[in-house]
Amino acid sequence: LSPWCKSKRASNEKLMSPVVELNVGGEFYTTTVGTLRKLPGSKLAEMFSSSAKACMDSEGRFFIDRSGTYFGPILDFLRSGQLPTQHIPEVYREAQFYEIKPLVKLLEDTPKIFGEQVARKQFLLRVPGYSENLELMVRLARAEAMAARSSTVLVCVIRNEEDAVHCMDALRTLEEANKKSVVKFGPWKAAPDISDLLDCVKMDIEAQGYQVSYKRYPYRGKAANYFYTFLFTWW
Repeated sequence: LSPWCKSKRASNEKLMSPVVELNVGGEFYTTTVGTLRKLPGSKLAEMFSSSAKACMDSEGRFFIDRSGTYFGPILDFLRSGQLPTQHIPEVYREAQFYEIKPLVKLLEDTPKIFGEQVARKQFLLRVPGYSENLELMVRLARAEAMAARSSTVLVCVIRNEEDAVHCMDALRTLEEANKKSVVKFGPWKAAPDISDLLDCVKMDIEAQGYQVSYKRYPYRGKAANYFYTFLFTWW
């Protein structure tokens, strides 16, 4: 435990005061116990219940080991129901952590969170092996990156079973005859098309800190629309 974790008795004495000082990841806030306990069942209400064992910093403030940057909007919502207008994905993440369910629900209705966390996420859940394929792409790219400024990964995207039939021979040629590793996405049962899937792959790889772009692989024949090269640039 932290050296500043006080006894239950000491923390209860602090909670007897209606005003409390908080240290959230190095950011300081002043609020009331009533505000923190406003939503029974939330993690904040649990943290500041009379039975909780609180951690204190060296100045006697209650310490929460989370980023303090986006805690202010959480307090504003608890105080007055005010919704954030900036940094919505970050506040959404903190609201999930503190289990502020009314705020989580309201943020999920905003275009930013609905598009990213609901619509796009639901689409990708219908693409078999999506996360595993992303990991495979990164591994292949890193394996090819030795003493090189960039590396490429070949991707095959098939929207439906008909696409799978069209690119079957091309896949066999690339993998067996040309000895190329091909990462295959699809088929899936959802409205978004191949270009949408490619954009999702690019977004999610970039979210891991990589610089990546893609273009159509120069394959001739009926299967030309299903093969793409992802370029990882290292420096």
